[in-house]
Amino acid sequence: MEAILDWVVLVMRTVGSPGVGLATALETVFPPVPSELVLPLAGYTASQGHYGLVPAIAWATGGSLAGALLLYWLGAAWGLERTCAVADRIPLMHADDVRRAVAWFGRHGRTAVFVGRLVPGVRSLISVPAGIDRMPLLRFCVFTTAGSLVWNAALILAGYELGAQWHVVERYVGGVGNVVYVLLAVVLVVVVARRLRHGVSGEPRRSTPPQQQPRR
Repeated sequence: MEAILDWVVLVMRTVGSPGVGLATALETVFPPVPSELVLPLAGYTASQGHYGLVPAIAWATGGSLAGALLLYWLGAAWGLERTCAVADRIPLMHADDVRRAVAWFGRHGRTAVFVGRLVPGVRSLISVPAGIDRMPLLRFCVFTTAGSLVWNAALILAGYELGAQWHVVERYVGGVGNVVYVLLAVVLVVVVARRLRHGVSGEPRRSTPPQQQPRR
């Protein structure tokens, strides 16, 4: 991670604010590179005069949108039926689980995309179900941009104000991410426990045909 951050700093100082956009696009597509490190670091680099604060936020938001669009198109290309077929081949998973998740997204897509961009651990992945559900592209772009702008501005401004102490941001935001990961783990454990219980009781698997959900 330290080597990655050194490379990010080099790109930002060499290219300027467009380098912030490049780094943000990469962290969107590759979640192991956390935005709670990249964005405060971008703010700190701006505070040293390598580029302006507003261009940094603008380019970061553009990079977030570019990365989110790539994940959106991957989800759209893969499609619902392929995803369901893969789920049916995974132990303890059903195609119905995928269909219910996509149906939920169809009802709450705008909120899910906007709020998802503000949640560590979710902000990158939320683009995939948006693509699978074929959320209207303009709507996806609007809510992704809005959520990304709030998130990017907050973390870049924090790094700008904290200066050399920019890494403090990751300590607090990373704690929120850990809570999200724990909650996801709990949900996974509950789902697995239910599947095992149903398997022991011999309940047959029920397949629900896909239903068209109204878009909002």
